[in-house]
Formats: sequence, structure tokens, C-alpha cells
Amino acid sequence: MATEAQLVDALRAGDEEAFTALVREYHPSLIRVARIYVSSLAAAEEAAQETWVGVLSGIARFEGRSSLRTWIFRILTNIAKTKAVREGRTLPFSALQDPARVPEAAVDPDRFLDAEHPRWPGHWSLRPEPWPEDALVAAETRERLEAAIEALPATQRAVLSLRDVEGWSSEEVRNALELSETNQRVLLHRARAKVRAALESYVGQP
Repeated sequence: MATEAQLVDALRAGDEEAFTALVREYHPSLIRVARIYVSSLAAAEEAAQETWVGVLSGIARFEGRSSLRTWIFRILTNIAKTKAVREGRTLPFSALQDPARVPEAAVDPDRFLDAEHPRWPGHWSLRPEPWPEDALVAAETRERLEAAIEALPATQRAVLSLRDVEGWSSEEVRNALELSETNQRVLLHRARAKVRAALESYVGQP
């Protein structure tokens, strides 16, 4: 596997295979993140396409002060934010910068410790029981999981997808989306709780 420096060199040299592999790996995630800001899938696709144009035109100036992945997603968020401003959308910005102030249906608060808990603020008050393995691997369960993720507000869907589906670290998500640690934690916590709640009735766990 090429190192990031080798990949950057290949992109600067116009290596089409390296660029195609990069698009294949990140394009779906770019669209998910773009949906935070813009109002339609078509606009998100457009933002992702413009991002790849920006990558090609800007790779010569990439200085490596962040990871290549973070740099790509920063280009995406800047493009998507500009489109959102043109659309007059403001909720996505407030939902990212202060998610606790955005009204939405709440998960039962009794299931979690108080936000001021000295050791585990906002964690489960009782650890949920493991779900049966056969239920977790069932095709219907996977479909319900995908549907539950798609039903999340865009901000929560993007954070959960990057952390739990793509396997990004907390720091990578914060840098790419320009989030504080607290706001990322709030968004991820809400998303995970909603997805779990959506699956509980199917797998039969309280």
C-alpha cells in the first residue's frame, strides 16, 4: 500500500489510476457530508464533483499540515457551505456549531447518566445487553440499520458514518468538519442512541 507521500506524488504526476482509487474510496463519504449543508442529493453530488476538481487543481499546493483525507474534506465543506449560503440554509450550521440548541425528538433521558456526571457524563445509565449474533448478521437487520442511519438528521448521519462506518478517529472528524470535541460527542451520542432505539424492537432487547 502506498504511503500518503507516495499517493500525493502520484496525484501531482497526473497518475489517473491513483486518482480513480481515491475517488472510489472517498466519493460516497463526500456526498454524505455534503448533505449536511445542501438541500438535495443532486446538490451534494455537485459539491463532491467540484471537490475533486479542487483536489486536482490544488494538489500541487498541498503542504501536508493535515492528512490528505482531512484536506479533501475541508475542500468539500467549504464548497458545500458556499452552496448552502446561496440556498439560504442556516440550520445545518447551527446544528454543527451548537447541536444541543437544535430542537428534535429526544431519546429517553432516563437511559443516560447526567451530563454533569463526574466520570461518565452522558453515558448509558445501564449498559445495554448484547444483541443475539444471529439477529445482527441477518439481512433484514442490516437493512433496518441502513434505514435507521439514513433517517438521522444530516449532521448526525455524517458524524456517525465517518466514525462508525468509515472508522475515522474523533480527531479526524473534528478537523474535517471543524467541530469542537463537545459538539462532535453530542452529535455522535444522539446518532448512536437513535440507531440503537430503531433496532431494539426488531432484535427484542429492551
